[in-house]
Amino acid sequence: MYKIMLVDDEAEVREGIKESIDWKRHGFELVGDYASGCDAIEAVIELKPDLVLSDICMPFMDGLELTRQIQLNDPYIKVIILTGHDDFDYAQQALRLKVTDFIVKPITANELRGLLDKVKLEMDKETENRENLSQLKMQLHQSLPLLKERFLERMINFSLCDSEIQERFQYFRIQPMSPPYLVVAIDIDYLSETRKGRWGNDPELIPFAAFNILEEVTERKDAIIFRTREEKMIAIFFGEEEEGLYEAAFNLSEVIRFCMEKYLKYTVTVGIGMVSRTLCELPLSYKGAVSALDYRLLLGNNRVISIRDMESTNTSLQPLDIEWNRKFSTIIKTGTFTEAKALIEQLIGNLKASLMPIEACNLQIQTIIFAIMNTIHELVGNDIAHFKGHGILLKDINQFKTLDEIEKWLKEICNETISYISDQRKDLTQLQVQRVIDYIEQHYHDENLSLQMLCRHVHMSKSYFSLLFKLQTEQTIMEYVTRVRVGKAKELLQHTALKAYEIAAKVGYSDPQYFSVLFKKHTGSTPTHYREMLKREKS
Repeated sequence: MYKIMLVDDEAEVREGIKESIDWKRHGFELVGDYASGCDAIEAVIELKPDLVLSDICMPFMDGLELTRQIQLNDPYIKVIILTGHDDFDYAQQALRLKVTDFIVKPITANELRGLLDKVKLEMDKETENRENLSQLKMQLHQSLPLLKERFLERMINFSLCDSEIQERFQYFRIQPMSPPYLVVAIDIDYLSETRKGRWGNDPELIPFAAFNILEEVTERKDAIIFRTREEKMIAIFFGEEEEGLYEAAFNLSEVIRFCMEKYLKYTVTVGIGMVSRTLCELPLSYKGAVSALDYRLLLGNNRVISIRDMESTNTSLQPLDIEWNRKFSTIIKTGTFTEAKALIEQLIGNLKASLMPIEACNLQIQTIIFAIMNTIHELVGNDIAHFKGHGILLKDINQFKTLDEIEKWLKEICNETISYISDQRKDLTQLQVQRVIDYIEQHYHDENLSLQMLCRHVHMSKSYFSLLFKLQTEQTIMEYVTRVRVGKAKELLQHTALKAYEIAAKVGYSDPQYFSVLFKKHTGSTPTHYREMLKREKS
């Protein structure tokens, strides 16, 4: 329901209009009628109507002046002017005052009702638009903190012009900054693991709590702080001379690191960039701060790292041994996990001491991984996909933030690889031994069957395969051949009437005398006595 006010110096006109209109039916509530503009303007201020229906010719204050006064107090109040004069000058002035309608008397009751219906529709639409606008303004106000962070994030990632930066600073009510500038990046160590701990019920509390501490530490300091979409916290320090700015940033960073560990029970690593002289150079300072964070790969977590310190380091340490991959391959093929562990610890120690660029460090690790994969492929061929640790080898090395993590990862790989290759070698040995056993079973009658012939069958040296065979069967190869031949001879003595010399020839012995001696050695009797003993047992 809209509020309407009637203004006319003629009482009869006011009464006629009031009696001829059912205000509620047309969506209006008549809140008052007045004989002059002076009386009406006081009521407008108090009652705040939505629509004023006013005559134009009135004493003391005419309709046009009333309209001016209404516009000054509330530009959203609509005014319809009624006049008995078809005067173009009046109409022009009314249009300049943005009068809703300018109507020449006389007007009938039906015409006035139609006019009210028309104005109500316009007011309904405007109200809906204003409500939508209000809702948008409210949403914008609620989103301002996030929009502010996105602008600051864009400012440190892209070189924006000073005019745009100053304009957005004013819009977001950001305190002005004076050069020089220094960007500091704070990153929570092991954020995903930390979220699984005591913060598991609400993982977003972790960055929120950390940012609260950052706000407290940097309070009353010349610094602008915000969060990025990568969940890093950024502080831009400014206003001091260069060395003082570095010192202030480093000291505050140490306080931030200490407070995080003490009060939140988790750690952060802080990267400090290079000083920039202009706002458009901020991306260079930010890039330096993020690069400093990468050096925790060498130095470890829970540290404050300045890119200036890292890039100015001039070490004369020995270069890394280029034969690391060959050493790893040799140990994996023939060594033990103890040897591999010692080599890994030596490698990581050298990498930490070298302070080499992160990219070179990652390349060194990847070279070793490729060496391990090639070694496995050499030993097991295309079956590498069945290697249980195959997924570990393919893991992205860039996910690790410290060399300690990489050291643990490499040890897992080597342990898994050595165990896998050992199992494969054991399975292969069993297979080769079984192949020789099968060959003996098929060729025991060949008097030329020899150790050399059997080792050649599996393509192995006599010394090495003899050792493997004895480990598997607890007897030498030729002892096994003799045991098989004697066993076959016992079967022939029991189930055939062949002479001893004939049986000797069938089981691979051309000398019957030697066969008899060998048979007695293994059974305790000669072939003839063994047959007689079998006959007595049957009778």
